Amino acid sequence: MLNTIVRGAAILAVLAAALTPVFSDDDFPIVGTYTKDEACKGDTARREDLLVKITRQNVESSMASCTILNRRRDGRAFQVHLECRMPGDLTIMGDATFIQRDDNALDFDDQDHTSAVLHKCAGNSAAADVESHRR
Repeated sequence: MLNTIVRGAAILAVLAAALTPVFSDDDFPIVGTYTKDEACKGDTARREDLLVKITRQNVESSMASCTILNRRRDGRAFQVHLECRMPGDLTIMGDATFIQRDDNALDFDDQDHTSAVLHKCAGNSAAADVESHRR
């Protein structure tokens, strides 16, 4: 009886591992640093109020710090469910969509239909510049 339980638990563990989604960079290729509504170059690339940083787990901007709770890809569209901490210790939950363009920019739209175009920065120079100004 104990042998059967152990084998059953092992089978369940293998099935759980096989069914758990494994995300690669190809599954979430929008990771990077962007500027909101303006090309990421020159002084614009250093303006903290325009920078948006997307990682596999977070979306950071001057407006909020958001944790990605769930994400789903449909072609070039990425729907994310977010928990965001806003200034004043306000926490909100919401949904947003990022749609990849051919020029590496993203069309952004949230559940309240707030929209923006996010222009991808080359490399991480903009993020590094912002970080060095904070020190």
